[in-house]
Amino acid sequence: MKSISVPTDDGVTLHVATCGTGPDVVVLSGGPGCVHYLADEALAPTGFRCWFPDPRGVGRSGGGPHAMARAVADLESVRRATGAEDWIVLGHSWGSDLAVRYALDHPGRVRGVVGIAGHGLHRDREWSAAYEAGRATEEPVPIDWVPEVHASLWDDFKVWIHEPTLWRRLADAAVPMAFLAAESDIRPSWPLRQLAELVPRGTFEVVDGVAHDFWATDPHRWRSLCTEACLRQASRA
Repeated sequence: MKSISVPTDDGVTLHVATCGTGPDVVVLSGGPGCVHYLADEALAPTGFRCWFPDPRGVGRSGGGPHAMARAVADLESVRRATGAEDWIVLGHSWGSDLAVRYALDHPGRVRGVVGIAGHGLHRDREWSAAYEAGRATEEPVPIDWVPEVHASLWDDFKVWIHEPTLWRRLADAAVPMAFLAAESDIRPSWPLRQLAELVPRGTFEVVDGVAHDFWATDPHRWRSLCTEACLRQASRA
C-alpha cells in the first residue's frame, strides 16, 4: 500500500492510500468521522486502482469539522491529484450516502456507485427504533473516530435530505447506482430499496449471511463482492 498527499483548494492536506492497477475506484469508509478502516490491500477490489482518502480532520488528513459539500470538494481534489478522468465510487455505511451525494453533484466524474450497507437518505423514527432495538445484538468492531467530524457531517446530512430538489435530482440521475444490504444488518434495508427504485439505473440486492461490518468478519467475501460489483458498474458506464 502506497500513499500520496493531496492539497485541497483551501490549503488543507489530505492523506490518501492507494494500491492496485486498472480502472480507478475511490473507496469511502463509514462513520461519518471514522478512520479509513477499508484502507487495506486485502480488502481492495481486484483489478482496479483503488484510492482510500482519510476524511478531512481524521487520521493523517488535516482540517477539522466540515459539511458534506466540503467532503465532496475534497473528493474532487483527490480525483484531480490522481489524474483520474472519472472513477467508480464504492462506499460502506456512511460512505454509501456520501457516494450518492458526490454522484449527484459531479455526475460526469462518476462511472458508477456501489453503496454497501448504507443508511439511506432519511430520518425515520421506525428505522431508528429498529436500529436501537438491535444494537444490543450487534457485535461492535472497534474503530477510531473523531466525534467533532461525525457531528458536523451528521448535522449537515439532515439539512441535505430536506432540500426540496433532492428527490427530483435522484429521479433524474444518470449515474448507475448499485445498493447492497447485509442480510444480518440491524439497519433496515428499505431506504436502500427505495433509492434503487428511484434512480433510473439503480439496482438492489441482499448479501446473505453477513452483518453490517462484514469487511471485518468475512474479508474474503467482502473483497469478492466488491470486485464483482465494481466490474458490473465498469461495464454499465
